[in-house]
Amino acid sequence: RGDQTTTVQRPDGTSRVRRVSTDRRPAADCFYVYPTSSQQATPNAERRREASVDAVTRQQAQRFSTLCRTYTPLYRQRTLVALAAEDAYTQQQRGDFYRLAYHDVRRAWRTYLRRHSNGRPFVLLGHSQGSRLLRKLIAEEIDPRPRLRRRLVSAVIPGADVVVRRGSDRGGDFAHLRLCASARQLHCVMAWSTYGETPPDDARFGRPPLDRSASPGLALPVGERFEVACTNPASLRRNRRAPARTVVRSELLPGLLGVLQLQLYGGPPPRADTPWLVPADRYTVRCERSNGAHVLRLRRQPGAQQLNPSPDDTWGLHLVDVNIVLGDVLRVLRRQLSRLR
Repeated sequence: RGDQTTTVQRPDGTSRVRRVSTDRRPAADCFYVYPTSSQQATPNAERRREASVDAVTRQQAQRFSTLCRTYTPLYRQRTLVALAAEDAYTQQQRGDFYRLAYHDVRRAWRTYLRRHSNGRPFVLLGHSQGSRLLRKLIAEEIDPRPRLRRRLVSAVIPGADVVVRRGSDRGGDFAHLRLCASARQLHCVMAWSTYGETPPDDARFGRPPLDRSASPGLALPVGERFEVACTNPASLRRNRRAPARTVVRSELLPGLLGVLQLQLYGGPPPRADTPWLVPADRYTVRCERSNGAHVLRLRRQPGAQQLNPSPDDTWGLHLVDVNIVLGDVLRVLRRQLSRLR
């Protein structure tokens, strides 16, 4: 929770401050699993609060508290240190790191259902490692269970290569849940990975993994019979190239994440005197197949700042997967929740 006051910047240099209302009686809960953000020095984080995790959670999830009761489990994730030195670990060790993280998320999910949900509808939110863990959680705990599928409003899990059967909107990760094709559709999944340029041959996202090395320890689907899902939050039904509704926190992330953020923007990120900001720079997005990858391709509008791949070309614009289209995701979720009332 927190102050949602937002500065809306215009390309002509003017701006206005907008007050954002919060639903006092939200119709659903949001269960959010944050991405790789722990800067602890061990391969798996200890379960304790730290500035980088708090900052990323504010950046990605706090806005959803305007629409739902938001729950965020603290979990023993694979840390940034383990990610940076992944070649130093064996496949078995990396699998152990993921299994420990998933154990915590699954336990938190079951605790939420038992103690807090009271049968309410729920939304699942994640990014990167968080989305990858939610892929497994949905496949094992929700997709096979009709009652829980009916309570799922939607799952928003970008940056983790959700897979479906080639030519289909399901299969792969989930046998029953389909990709969202409309802002009014319920019980569906939104997933994408963002690139500003053609994904390189060794891109980390957009192509189905051919072996278990991408997500060791999680037993996620692999093989050529699958393709990576891409849903365009700015145009779910027709996937037109549409303006992205970008919403960001007006703060620099701490530590290594802040360095990567500076690389992404080629300098300080957009800022304002309010906690939230709609930047003057405008972009359009569309799901496209490019160099064998299925990704959300971003194009800058005239005068907008060029966004740089970070940490390198293989990651694309992974750092802004959520916030570059956060306003669009909130718009879709608002429409979905309206059907519950």
